[in-house]
Amino acid sequence: MKQGVSTIRHPDGHMRCWWPGEDPFYVAYHDDEWGVPERDDRALFEKLILDGFQAGLSWITILRKREAFRAAFAQFDPQRIARFDTHDVDRLMADTGIVRNRAKIEATIRGAQAWLRIQEREGFSQFCWKFVDGSPLQPHYRGREDVPAETDVSRALSKALKQEGFGFCGPTIVYAFMQAVGMTNDHLVACCRHQICLEAGRGV
Repeated sequence: MKQGVSTIRHPDGHMRCWWPGEDPFYVAYHDDEWGVPERDDRALFEKLILDGFQAGLSWITILRKREAFRAAFAQFDPQRIARFDTHDVDRLMADTGIVRNRAKIEATIRGAQAWLRIQEREGFSQFCWKFVDGSPLQPHYRGREDVPAETDVSRALSKALKQEGFGFCGPTIVYAFMQAVGMTNDHLVACCRHQICLEAGRGV
């Protein structure tokens, strides 16, 4: 891929964002999930936790391990994870299918406990989406150089998550989370998914 290329024309004739390249597995994620508005409380928890595990790694590495993560973390059921103890931490540290990082594993347990508190108070989806007033941001980026690593909104959401007890949720991680769950439609304007996610964000 040429340096600076923002969109790629694929064999099917569609233009897509540069970042999945032509890897079929990654392209499927780009086409089917990334940027689609997600409102499910548990699914949002899963994505935030996986983005935390991504810290220092590439997203494709985490994506390829996602099913192993789901199996290891009780399908990301916060109620079950919140009850994990030291034996579970040891079990997870021995699981070669996931990223074995004790700090991230322990942060996941604390995050599940925080999720339960938020869920009871207002709902996790409501907690996250209120930072964009309930509707996806539509920045209409034209080139990869236009896409920021973090924003004022991601910094505010990051701060709020940390105050609730979540870890590994800095502004850059949170912005990646926002992009993935459709809180911001960061498909480039020329990408075939841009208009689809724009309409999904409008509830069309």
